[in-house]
Amino acid sequence: MSSFNTADFNTAEDWNTLAERVVRHVRNYLGGLDAVARGEAGTHTVPLLLLEVSQVILAGAQLGASADVILPDNWEPEVGEDPDLDAVRQGLAERLALVDDYTEVFDPYKDNESTPYRLSDDLVDVASDLIHGLRHYEKGRPLEALWWWQYSYFNHWGNHAGAALRALHAVVAGARLDVETEPVATS
Repeated sequence: MSSFNTADFNTAEDWNTLAERVVRHVRNYLGGLDAVARGEAGTHTVPLLLLEVSQVILAGAQLGASADVILPDNWEPEVGEDPDLDAVRQGLAERLALVDDYTEVFDPYKDNESTPYRLSDDLVDVASDLIHGLRHYEKGRPLEALWWWQYSYFNHWGNHAGAALRALHAVVAGARLDVETEPVATS
């Protein structure tokens, strides 16, 4: 059983504990994504991305299960321009060239048609939202970081991470399950 309990988040100290937990997942995801984009994963690109996305979705699930993070005065302080992630996006697109394009149903309860997606775009969209919150955290504002991560999880990066997870899972499962049947010896 997980040690996570939404009733535990009533004080600034409790929110700080959650922020520390989430920031570890965020940093791991960003580091893993950067390494894959540089080609360091070799033939393990897709399985490694499956692992990275799965782990950051755990952070999102913790944010989704917690009480709403409310900022004082309902205002987010400015963090400046977000970094340009085009080099990461391009590196991922190159490494995922054979599986980058896929289709997904955006909202399984409202949509009837599939939407084209790109893994490289989804993975970088997640990273962009996570970096924005990380910048709050690194400026000593863990509550703002949690607010941003939670808001953007529900509004943006959670959908992209979930879609990417399903696509990556399909690639890995297909590679593992699509084996040729060996002839059965008869006597």
